[in-house]
Amino acid sequence: MPSAPKSENKPPVPPRQPELEECCGSGCVPCIFDIYEDAMERYRKELQAWEAGKTKKRGKKASASGKA
Repeated sequence: MPSAPKSENKPPVPPRQPELEECCGSGCVPCIFDIYEDAMERYRKELQAWEAGKTKKRGKKASASGKA
């Protein structure tokens, strides 16, 4: 469940959460829910990096315009 391609202007897209019925219940390793949790962890990191980049850009724009 990869997230959408990265763009400087758009936030990352969260992965789709699987429905309970999508799990076969046979104890697969990894389970579809394990894969989803891994994808969510990547998404959270990408979102945090995206938000940090937005904040950094705002700071640069403010200093360029003479505002602190």
